[in-house]
Amino acid sequence: MLPITQKHDVAFILNDRPDLAAELGCDGVHVGQEDASYADARQLLGNDAIVGVTCHDSRHLALEAAEAGADYVAFGAFFDTGTKSPKSRAGQDILTWWSDITEVPCVAIGGITVDNCAPLITAGADFLAVSAGVWAHPDGPGAAVLAFNAACA
Repeated sequence: MLPITQKHDVAFILNDRPDLAAELGCDGVHVGQEDASYADARQLLGNDAIVGVTCHDSRHLALEAAEAGADYVAFGAFFDTGTKSPKSRAGQDILTWWSDITEVPCVAIGGITVDNCAPLITAGADFLAVSAGVWAHPDGPGAAVLAFNAACA
């Protein structure tokens, strides 16, 4: 594994469980459409926490989440993924649309790798949510992080 040479402050965002995020003192939580509501997550974690919301491929859900006060919205899945069974397949145009109409950051999720992330960044993704693209990278997670950093530069 390659050493990571730079240190970064990284927010710890727990997936799906605002109750556990609050109990553990996480920096925030990401809630899906079938998890706790945005309002419940915000109430549990307070105004200083990061609360993001999955919006699949729905512009309507994204607008609702932003209007409610979500710190970011997430769209996807953009690519085939074995991590979860995606509920929808998002097109890259939703990232461009979102970045054109709002200041609320958006996250691209679903099957993202070093090899396929560039078009998502170009389309307007502010952040990439990556799992297997890091943990299953052939040269190890450290190399994956370095490669993602280079791809996003």
